[in-house]
Amino acid sequence: MKKFLVLLLAALTAVILAACGGSDSEEKAETSSEATSAIDAIKERGTLRVAVFSDKPPFGYVDANGENQGYDVVLAKRLAKDLLGDESKVEYVLTEAQARVDLLKSDKVDVVLANFTVTPERQEQVDFANPYMKVAIGVVSPNSASIESVDQLKGKKLIVTKGTTAETYFMKNHPEIELVKYDQNTESFEALKDRRGDAMAQDNALLFGWANENPDFSVALSSLGDLDYIAPAVKKGNTELLEWLNTELEALGQEQFFHKAYDETLKPSFGENISADDVVVEGKAE
Repeated sequence: MKKFLVLLLAALTAVILAACGGSDSEEKAETSSEATSAIDAIKERGTLRVAVFSDKPPFGYVDANGENQGYDVVLAKRLAKDLLGDESKVEYVLTEAQARVDLLKSDKVDVVLANFTVTPERQEQVDFANPYMKVAIGVVSPNSASIESVDQLKGKKLIVTKGTTAETYFMKNHPEIELVKYDQNTESFEALKDRRGDAMAQDNALLFGWANENPDFSVALSSLGDLDYIAPAVKKGNTELLEWLNTELEALGQEQFFHKAYDETLKPSFGENISADDVVVEGKAE
């Protein structure tokens, strides 16, 4: 009986020690995970995961060869080059406007560069770096029935893309105007061409480029509300990556990177009536 009790006590001791050891291991694993920096995690993965649009030329789109192109994509490549040493080390995650915040919250991307306008509501959910574009809301309409003021939209249908600042602006400031909503920009523009709405509201910079390629339409109402800024966004609380981005953006501004990116990607779409200074911000708020 004494021998049995000794063996039982030894077994219980071993179980307790094992449990304590497991707890210590779990705590060490958690501590190690927390200690891994955001920058180190990107470097260990070997790619920078960036959310971009697939249907918003000339800012972010997929060309006929299946390649990502546009102003936002040029920036993504440069970030990858300076962080990982190779501009091809970008993993593009295609997104729609309303999905941008969720991609960051769920850790599916490191940075959102999908033409993301800074708003107080969004600042509560994500952290924005320094801006690289300035923009206002515009309205594009057919030349044959031009919309030059908000008053002319009363009793008419206005097309917007879900999750955009244009949608928010009109819902908040002009609830009397009927909105026709689509998930993607391509759907919105097609709806405008098919006259499923009388006009379309979006970022004016995007509309300038589209109207330049569609001469039957014009941005007769070119600016509504306050001037806004477009900036990279990271997950709320990702201070390390945010600080790296701000330092990087200021350095790019010193070399006039964004004016060069404008000439490469936006100028061919905007034409000669819009200048780089109308759109570009060189790495920090003006």
